[in-house]
Amino acid sequence: MKRPQQPPISNLPPDKIFAQCSDGYIELAAEFNSKYLHWDEVRRKDMKGADPKKMWALMSFLRETNMMPLKIGSISLRYSVIGIFQHSLHEIDRRLSGEFLLNDLPEKTAKRYSVSSLMEESIASSQIEGAVTTTRVAKTMLREGRKPKNHSEKMIFNNYKTMQFIKENKDEKITPQLILNIHKIITDDTLEDRSYEGRFRDSDDIVVQDSLTGEVYHEPPKSSEIPALIESLCDYINSDEFVHPIIKGIIIHFLIAYIHPFVDGNGRLARSLQYWYSLQKGYRIFEYLAISRIIKERRGNYDRAYLLSETDGNDMTYFIRYVLRCIEDSLEELNTYVERKNKEYEGLMFAYEGYGLNMRQMSILRDAVSSGEPFSISEVQSSYQVSYQTATNDISKMVSLGLLKKYAKDWNRVLYVPNKSIGIGKE
Repeated sequence: MKRPQQPPISNLPPDKIFAQCSDGYIELAAEFNSKYLHWDEVRRKDMKGADPKKMWALMSFLRETNMMPLKIGSISLRYSVIGIFQHSLHEIDRRLSGEFLLNDLPEKTAKRYSVSSLMEESIASSQIEGAVTTTRVAKTMLREGRKPKNHSEKMIFNNYKTMQFIKENKDEKITPQLILNIHKIITDDTLEDRSYEGRFRDSDDIVVQDSLTGEVYHEPPKSSEIPALIESLCDYINSDEFVHPIIKGIIIHFLIAYIHPFVDGNGRLARSLQYWYSLQKGYRIFEYLAISRIIKERRGNYDRAYLLSETDGNDMTYFIRYVLRCIEDSLEELNTYVERKNKEYEGLMFAYEGYGLNMRQMSILRDAVSSGEPFSISEVQSSYQVSYQTATNDISKMVSLGLLKKYAKDWNRVLYVPNKSIGIGKE
């Protein structure tokens, strides 16, 4: 990925900037700012003869009126809550505590989706950082509770444990020690040197660079600065000064990656802490969002969002813009899921009315038909958050009714599939 070009610096005072710009300049500058374009994008625009550098000088001046400064230790940053953010934040706030969408779903289904999303988030966040395995294999591992077989599976397993830890401790005050504890869970038995688990880096040879070209994208602060920077970050997180919680969570995400306090695991930690802060502030809806999956699908844009911010004087607005879009898209996925599930339940009630199945059993059958994948009793237990005996009873009943059949035996597990002869089809 090519590094964005550094914006030009104009030393002209405001009156000189306006004196050199016509009304057309001002109108175009306002349009570019509404999308929060970076200089690297502006300089390529067709501006009908307008001088790109003058245009950027005008855009920069207009931005300053809404800019919010932020100082974390020795790091100076800034950001702006632009107009397009207001709609995103409003949509998220409408779903505060998950009530807007999830009240339409049965409690067990909502809980199951929460577990599934937690798995998706853990898997995708690890895949962003290099974990090599399919989502299906990783989910099967987590659902069955089997031990990881390799480094990639261990990364995912650790991330899942981290997300569970965060949910259980979301009301804890954030401290440097808590950050160290979370990092230790994330990196457990995955680092070349285990002494760095839950310990700040003590060297300055860590850089963020292109794995192919070797181009350096980011040189984090010196290791000697890390304790003070993390202390300052914790003070910011715990402060009473109001910043919209979603914006603040994204800023935490950005800052952990910027400070890069550990030899490895910084990206996973950054995304986990955004999740933690959102839950702490009452945004229960985040339990149902797999934001890292959206990020993984647009990995290039994720990396670029960091670079756009850093090359423009640590203006985090570019990064906030990107992550808010990912959250919105994840919310849309959730909305689609709820609508689909409601339709499925209507179909389930009609299709399996004569079999005497309860809603959970119908859901198990429907999911089995939809996925087409063999499954075990332990997977049903994990997915539906029921006891092993309840899962066994559900499967046994459907086998006796001819709805499911034994497919194969994998070690000590019996795998089941739908019985195609009963004519159950997908929608």
